[in-house]
Amino acid sequence: MLEVTVSTSKPSTVRADALVLGVRSDDDGAEVSEALAAVGFTGKEGETAVFPAGDFGKVRTVVAVGLPAEPTAEQLRRAAAVGLRKASAAKASSVAMALHPAGVEEVGAIAEGAGLGAYRFDRYKTSDDDSRTNIESVQVLTPFGRQTTATAAAERAVVVARAVNAARDWVNTAPGDLRPPAFADAIAGLGTKGVDVSVWDEKRLAKEGCGGLLGVAAGSEVPPRLVRMTYSPAGATQHLALVGKGITFDSGGLSIKTGPGMQTMKMDMAGAAAVVAATTAIAELGLPVAVTAWACLAENMPSGSATRPGDVLTLRGGRTVEVHNTDAEGRLVLGDGLALAAESDADHVVDVATLTGACLVALGERTTGVLGNDDDLRERVLGAAELAGEPMWPLPIPEEIGKAVTSSTIADVRQHNPKPYGGTLYAAAFLREFVGEKAWAHLDIAGPAWNDGGVRDYTPTGGTGAAVRTLVRLAEDLAGA
Repeated sequence: MLEVTVSTSKPSTVRADALVLGVRSDDDGAEVSEALAAVGFTGKEGETAVFPAGDFGKVRTVVAVGLPAEPTAEQLRRAAAVGLRKASAAKASSVAMALHPAGVEEVGAIAEGAGLGAYRFDRYKTSDDDSRTNIESVQVLTPFGRQTTATAAAERAVVVARAVNAARDWVNTAPGDLRPPAFADAIAGLGTKGVDVSVWDEKRLAKEGCGGLLGVAAGSEVPPRLVRMTYSPAGATQHLALVGKGITFDSGGLSIKTGPGMQTMKMDMAGAAAVVAATTAIAELGLPVAVTAWACLAENMPSGSATRPGDVLTLRGGRTVEVHNTDAEGRLVLGDGLALAAESDADHVVDVATLTGACLVALGERTTGVLGNDDDLRERVLGAAELAGEPMWPLPIPEEIGKAVTSSTIADVRQHNPKPYGGTLYAAAFLREFVGEKAWAHLDIAGPAWNDGGVRDYTPTGGTGAAVRTLVRLAEDLAGA
C-alpha cells in the first residue's frame, strides 16, 4: 500500500529516489534549468522530462512536469499521477513531489493523484511486468506541511484513492470470478468500522417483492443478491441513500448483444462498485452524514428460463413493468433498489449506473450524465463533481418522455423506449417512477466507467472507479464538511 505524507523539506534537501518537480509556465525551473534546456523541455502543461539529478539535491532522478502559472487542484492531481508513473518507470521506490501547492486543497489533490496514479491491476499476471509500480512512499512538499490541515488533507486523499482503487479492482475482475453471490460476499467481508452489511438472497428477494432483480437473473444459473450497507454516525442530520446497478455480466439476455458488444460487459456492475466504495470511504472519514447503500447484483444471461420480451414483472412496491428489451435490464434492478430507498427516511437518493449506450453517444467516453427530479440535489452533485475533477453534465427529463414511460397498454409502465432516440432520458424517466417524492439524482456513468483508450493522467486502462470521488464530495457537502 502506498504511503503518502506531507513534508516541509525543500526540493534541494529532500531525501528520495526521485523528485517530481513542477515547472510552471512563468518559471524556468532555475534549479535544473540547464538540464531542462538540454532535453528540450518547453514547460508546456503535461509535458515531462526525466534526467539524472547529478549534483542537484539528494535524489537520484528528477522528473520535470509542466504546469500552468496558477495550476488548479485538478491540474495538480493529474501532474502528480503523470510524475509518479515516470518515477516508477525510472525504478524509484520513494518519490518527493514539489508541485507548489497553493493551499491545503491542492495538497490533497496531489496526494490523491499519487494514490490514483499508482494503481495497477495485476491479479491475473503470472510473470513480472514492467508496468507494475514499485513505488512505496510519496512525500508531498509544501511550506505548510506541519499544519494539521495539510496532514488531514493527505490522509483524506489516501482514503478516497483507496476506495476508488477498490472499485477499479472489482470492475476489472473477470466476470466468472465475481458473480452476484461472490460480489455480495466480498462486500460483506470488507469489515469497515461503523458499517453494517446485510445480504438478501433469492428467497428474501421473492418475499420482499423484488421482481426486477429476480426477473433479470431468471436466465442465469446463479441467483441475484441485494446488499444493504448502513452507516449511521451519531449526530448526523442528513441521510443519503445510494443505489448502484450491479450487473456482474450482461449478455443482453434473450435480446442478446453482439460478441464485441459483450467483450467489456464485466464492467456493468461499476455503479454498485462505486456506491459500495464510496460508502466505505465516507465511513472511514467519519463524515457526520448517514448513508444507506443498496447494491443490486444480478447476472443477465439467456436460457430457457430467462425473462422474455413481452413478459410483465412486478417490482418492489407493486408497480408492474412490461418488458420490451431484456438488454435494458439495469433499470429493472435499479427499480427495486430505488423503491427500497424511497421507503426509507433518506433525505436524498442518488443512483449510479452504466445505464445507457445513448449517454455514451450524447456525452462521449469521459462525461457522466446527471438527471433527476430535484434542482438543488442536481446542483449539489454537479458541484461535488467539479471539486472531484469528474466531468458531469446535466440532462433533462422532458414531459413527453415521462408520458411514454406510462404508455404500456397492459402494465403500469413500459420498460423500453418506443422510439429510437432519447434513450438516456427515457431510462431516467423510468427510474423516476420508483422514487416517489424523494429528492433524487441519477448518474449515468456508461462512458467514464471504462477506459479502453490507454492510460491517461490518473485514469488507468479498464475500470476507472467513476463517481466514487463525487459521491464522497457530495457526502461532505451534505455533512457541512
